[in-house]
Amino acid sequence: MYAVVKTGGKQYRVAKDDIIEVEKLDTPEGDSVTLDQVLLVGSEDSAKIGTPVVSGASVKAIVLKQKKDDKIIVFKKKRRQNYRRKNGHRQNLTVLKITDIKG
Repeated sequence: MYAVVKTGGKQYRVAKDDIIEVEKLDTPEGDSVTLDQVLLVGSEDSAKIGTPVVSGASVKAIVLKQKKDDKIIVFKKKRRQNYRRKNGHRQNLTVLKITDIKG
């Protein structure tokens, strides 16, 4: 069984025991979190598509850790103007392990 969940403005296809990295959730490590914006629940032979979410469906996960992603360099330049700006950005992430899918 698999599901498509929406969190942090992105969509993720998850199955039981998958480990995913999502945008930061305010949940401490070791706690469980319920993702209730389930867009699709499916198995090998059938799928239930929500409009926009599947009613009564939820995905439970455990927070493994909070971390920061790799640094991304943001470099802006305008040629012949001597204009250069260099910035960096590290996104905060939450690592989740999917424990249960209810559909």
